[in-house]
Amino acid sequence: MEQAFIQSPLGVTKLKGDTNGLVAISVLNSEEALTTVIPACLEDAAYQLKEYFDGKRQHFDLTLNPVGTDFQKRVWKALAEIPYGKTVSYLELAKTLGDVKAIRAVAAANGKNPLWIIVPCHRVIGSDGSLTGYAGGLHRKKWLLEHESPVKQQSLF
Repeated sequence: MEQAFIQSPLGVTKLKGDTNGLVAISVLNSEEALTTVIPACLEDAAYQLKEYFDGKRQHFDLTLNPVGTDFQKRVWKALAEIPYGKTVSYLELAKTLGDVKAIRAVAAANGKNPLWIIVPCHRVIGSDGSLTGYAGGLHRKKWLLEHESPVKQQSLF
């Protein structure tokens, strides 16, 4: 299993995978030495993430190979279908998966998403529009949603 550490606007990002696909992408809360030579199997992911952060990419075209239960994989697949710049609530996501009573299980699977940004768990919010928990920190979730927003807030000063 190969790994690489790249810089993003939200901190050092760890990519992990092999020729079968990406297994995990996460943002770290600690400093890590950046990778000088990215392994070939992770080059495309690093490039596409850079394009995303530069505002040049809205969709990812990568082979994914996350490890999880069948239910978690169903939730992650549904997350991947949330359009760029849009949000859904945990309740809406549970309804999409066919069981409104599974809202807590959906939220738990969302929190276990191993593919930060690529599988956009940051696009899931509370039913009241609030920014609910986010493994990468609410400040990062807010940044990502603002980054993807079609309406950019102008500064008054």
